[in-house]
Amino acid sequence: MICQEQHAATWQLARVCTMASALLVSAGLLLPNAPLAAQQISALHAAGPKIVDANGKEVVLRGFNVGGWLLQESYILQTDTLNSQWRIKQGLLRTMPEAQMEEFYRKYRANFITKADIDFLAKQGFNCVRLPFHYDLFLTAAQRHARNQALLTPRNVTGYVDNLSTWYDQDQLFTEKNLEGFRLIDNVLNWCAANKLYVILDLHAAPGGQGTDRNINDNLVPLDLWKRRDAKGRAIYQDITVRLWEKLAARYKNDSRVAMYDLINEPHNLNAANGMSADNQELSALYARLVDAVRAQGDQHILLLEGNGYGNEYTNLTPDKLRVRDKRNLAYNAHRYWCPNTPEAADPNPNQINLIKNLAAFRDRWQVPVWVGETGENSNEWFGAAVEGLNAQNIGWCHWNIKRVDSPASLLRVKPYGSILTPEGRTALLRNVQFANCTPNRDVAAALTQSASYSAPFAPLAIPGTIPASNYDLGRAGVAYQDDFSAKVDYRDNTSWNLGGAYRNDGVDIVSTSEVGGNTFAVSHLNAGEWLNYTVAVTSAGTYTVQLRVLPDTTPGRLTLKLGTVTIGSVVTNQQSPSEKWQTLSFQAAPLPVGRHTLRLVVEQPVKQLSWLRFAPASSTGASGQ
Repeated sequence: MICQEQHAATWQLARVCTMASALLVSAGLLLPNAPLAAQQISALHAAGPKIVDANGKEVVLRGFNVGGWLLQESYILQTDTLNSQWRIKQGLLRTMPEAQMEEFYRKYRANFITKADIDFLAKQGFNCVRLPFHYDLFLTAAQRHARNQALLTPRNVTGYVDNLSTWYDQDQLFTEKNLEGFRLIDNVLNWCAANKLYVILDLHAAPGGQGTDRNINDNLVPLDLWKRRDAKGRAIYQDITVRLWEKLAARYKNDSRVAMYDLINEPHNLNAANGMSADNQELSALYARLVDAVRAQGDQHILLLEGNGYGNEYTNLTPDKLRVRDKRNLAYNAHRYWCPNTPEAADPNPNQINLIKNLAAFRDRWQVPVWVGETGENSNEWFGAAVEGLNAQNIGWCHWNIKRVDSPASLLRVKPYGSILTPEGRTALLRNVQFANCTPNRDVAAALTQSASYSAPFAPLAIPGTIPASNYDLGRAGVAYQDDFSAKVDYRDNTSWNLGGAYRNDGVDIVSTSEVGGNTFAVSHLNAGEWLNYTVAVTSAGTYTVQLRVLPDTTPGRLTLKLGTVTIGSVVTNQQSPSEKWQTLSFQAAPLPVGRHTLRLVVEQPVKQLSWLRFAPASSTGASGQ
């Protein structure tokens, strides 16, 4: 999951994925020729720095997170003011009975991810799914009722902890065979097995919460996993976390569909400022308990560790420092958001491994597998560069995230639904999150599955005809387009790569527009030196009148069009008027030959917005000004 600290993203499917460069269109999305899903599922284990199957063949896990499903994160649902799942529930409990709230959540979990979503991931060529889940899905209805009561006021937290202590002592936690958490995991395992996908079980919201970010770990009190003591003085949330993994291991220890156990997602802010050690002592001690507890069940699954600082810092967690009885089948995680992807970028701390150079060096130094459990929340350009860098090091990754409400950065875009706190909003949400009602972001799929040089039409474009400016080609910066700012590589810099935030996820700035006679979207902030490529089919040779619908900047602008290497004409905009009036500018192009061509729009001088380009036979329209 993503946070508000140092993070970054990563990818590009390489040899193990055998992603084909051919563009196959099905349901409007890119499909590889030979998806990795064709491989047979085999139990995985660590062999030095590699993850291998039962035959010793290396398996590089590349896939998607299904976040926002078994733990709601506010930004995924665009309920940011509510901050976390428990605060969403708190708001719902103020307007409805608890039974009604629980029924809504059952329906939400039944709709957000289904077999159709998993089938879709497999068709894109991915070979694994990371499954983030909340520990409260393993509580009974009565136990969850006690937690719900604690949501209403902080005074109830102590009572909830007392109940947990009693249930723990009486072995009443996680013992029922048909708990919702187990049923949901089993469903995902079955759906993934049908597609030959591996599953990574990820305890995303640990008992008590593993950090201070409520959006991530849904904690009622920050850092309670580390600090809370029960009436007997026990670190009860840690005891419960160990108990949960004992039960999970007992159930899935012989299940080869499970690739890894991700023991605790993104511990963070475990530091002296928060009354803890400065060198991960608490985290190291809990990992030792968890590893030993899983192994005591006879479970040899790969155990994925996550460092402090959102999964990346491993002081006192390296294999030589980790105090566990059995150090086999351990792997180390990194979560990469908003950081450089260049091979020379490095952190002076060798135990901080979110940068690719550090990640590879850590793997080679300790001879352990490394894996990027989360990466994303950036531009397509960043995605492509991250994948390219990781694939070059043969490091696997799992993209965050499959779905987001009204987001161009997820694989599937969920339509806006209103407010989750209203009956109408909840009804719309349950409908909109269903796979059939989501919109695939084709440019995101291309960024994750195609080579750096890949380019393809985003939409069929023909001359004569109208070309929406926002329908430029699919591909990386410098291949399909050029923009001044195409990716966020510093977590402290909040500049958007798409200043309009609409339609697509490239560095190209796109805004929604309602200008009369125009398109839904327009390209904006066109600066000198930027350009856009359009693959066009000229169906009739001849001379054309070209019209461009522009909103000028405060100074005269200039746009030039090229067909291949041949300049076919330019337009100069008038200076912007106080009313920001749109202009239709025209020129008569040089004769155009029949065939498939690349049309390039070059920005010579800045223009505020461009809505469309229109080509009409010169005989059917005269040149016009505004």
